[in-house]
Amino acid sequence: MSRAGIAARNVFSLHDQQPSIMENEDSVHGKSDSDLAISVESSTSSKKSATATAGQIDLVDVGLRYPSKPNHPALENINISIKPGEFIAFVGPSGAGKSTVLSLLQRFYDPTSGSVQLDGEDIRRVSVSHHRSRLGLVPQDPDLFPGSIAYNISLGAAPGQTVSEEDIQTICKRCGIHDFIMSLPEAYTTECGTNGSKLSGGQKQRVAVARALIRAPEVLLLDEYTSALDAHSEQHIKKAVDGAAEGRTTIVVAHRLSTVQNATRIYVFDEGKVQEMGTHEELVAAGGLYASLVKTQTLA
Repeated sequence: MSRAGIAARNVFSLHDQQPSIMENEDSVHGKSDSDLAISVESSTSSKKSATATAGQIDLVDVGLRYPSKPNHPALENINISIKPGEFIAFVGPSGAGKSTVLSLLQRFYDPTSGSVQLDGEDIRRVSVSHHRSRLGLVPQDPDLFPGSIAYNISLGAAPGQTVSEEDIQTICKRCGIHDFIMSLPEAYTTECGTNGSKLSGGQKQRVAVARALIRAPEVLLLDEYTSALDAHSEQHIKKAVDGAAEGRTTIVVAHRLSTVQNATRIYVFDEGKVQEMGTHEELVAAGGLYASLVKTQTLA
């Protein structure tokens, strides 16, 4: 009875919480429902007519403190500018703040200070669903659902988007996984099983890459996407990502530095701050934190 009482209080406490990020935030930004609808419709129309210049990301003086730890900043004074089409890497020790930046970009949190901007507009002034429709995410451990490979890829479609079998095959060819799928006994109708139990880790990740691309995102986010894979599977995934990243802004969070050596620019995080920035060659030559991480992995 005591455990049941504690559980009930926890449920009611969760139920009574008021989320700080809402789909309709007209009270915060002074927009009526009709204004918001017009804004979303306008944004959707502009997306359809967008050129390859879409995908500019700017983090301006961004700081984040979790309510549970107000005296310990998760991020502090982050200033990052990413041009459309760039391949950017975030690296650093565990708990340095790399994945936290991805959470801000997806608007799972709002920064305590500063702003996160996509194409020059603060993402807090855009409908949450529309903002996230412009992003594609490949997580460290992707979740697949019971059903075919084609079905799982189609689940990545943006709200209101209709996906055909031809669309799925086109995306898979672009990121280099069409031949792998066709080699399976039932090709695109091959069952994935519960949480992808009928596929290997590398196969699940490649399906996740295609699922992220089916919505034609302006920004592709890759969070530790090779950390649980062997070297052979990692090479296949890197080829898929190379095809996926072409022509769109791509941000990779990685512990395995071999996956980011060709990045346009590498940001090295530590203790919630950007400690170093540059290409792989520049950072190794500097002999700082990044160089020590490279040396450690080389010795390992």
